[in-house]
Amino acid sequence: METTSLSRAVNAEFAPSTTYLNTSTCGLLPRRTVAAVRTLAEAVGSGSRADSGDFEAVEAARSGFARLCGVDADRVAVGSSVSVHVGLIAAALPPGAEVLAPEGEFSSVVSPFAVRGDLSMRYAPLDRLADAVGPDTALVALSSVQSSNGRIADLKAVRAAAGTHGARTLLDATQSAGWLPLDAGDYDYTVTGGFKFLLCPRGASFLTVTEEAQRTLPPVFAGMYAAEDPWNSTYGPVGQLSRTARRYDEPPAFLSYHGAEQSLALLNEVGVEAVHAHATGLAARMRAGLAGLGHEAVPGESAIVAVPGLGAREPELARAGVVVSNRAGSLRAAFHLYNTEADVDRALDVLAG
Repeated sequence: METTSLSRAVNAEFAPSTTYLNTSTCGLLPRRTVAAVRTLAEAVGSGSRADSGDFEAVEAARSGFARLCGVDADRVAVGSSVSVHVGLIAAALPPGAEVLAPEGEFSSVVSPFAVRGDLSMRYAPLDRLADAVGPDTALVALSSVQSSNGRIADLKAVRAAAGTHGARTLLDATQSAGWLPLDAGDYDYTVTGGFKFLLCPRGASFLTVTEEAQRTLPPVFAGMYAAEDPWNSTYGPVGQLSRTARRYDEPPAFLSYHGAEQSLALLNEVGVEAVHAHATGLAARMRAGLAGLGHEAVPGESAIVAVPGLGAREPELARAGVVVSNRAGSLRAAFHLYNTEADVDRALDVLAG
């Protein structure tokens, strides 16, 4: 059989020493990413360069993420974490605004709204979230794929309900971007941590904002990097903010973004569709194998497989060299481009034993 771009990339970029099924916690760094971070760290450590990193790498990462999620780079802001991006959005809401989120949603998606104390927080089961959107809802905030169990939200229904009631939408794509096709332009805001399925070093994250939403989102974290002309904005208040979503940039962590440039280039070379077919196929094999062992996984077609009540077996799997996670009592395994059928079978063998 002809070698595919995915298998070529895996052979060139990855050599895990474990059966690694834990991308939902942290993705493996490709070799090219490790090399880029090492090169910059050594240069900064030796004093052989006069700065701490290249803005060209940040812009390449911005463009790489934009290409993955189907928007122009002008709509992408860079940062360090999902919670900071969500905090920016939370700061823009008027007192008393209603924020609707799924029950059990990841903390970074809901906490910046909750800690304000003057917003109306409301929660609904994930499968009834669209029905819960009402005329008082200002924002629907949710993850496309739930961290705790891998469930995929009915995003089309949520978007339709939000549109009917004039609510804005905030989508956290941290557990999906890189394996699940995404059109970020379908949402007012998306936030994505880069260190999971995007295979970036921790410290790289991405915010997308539609042009309409940019009109009312204040750049409350603005600094010189958010300026139209950063290097002529180093002293005193910024005179002219960027005319694009770059006005929402945080100062970039260059080590992370030198790596992110390489990781996102790799994913674009392979293609999200190819990763999706590969990862969900392995997840389906895992669900079928678990059923054969008498364990019922959360149903669905996600690349993340969760088995309620089986989380206590995570240490046993770890001792056997199979890396998974225990989330809310569930055993959680996540599949990505570097995983194989042999990885699935190894995990099942340990569970059977």
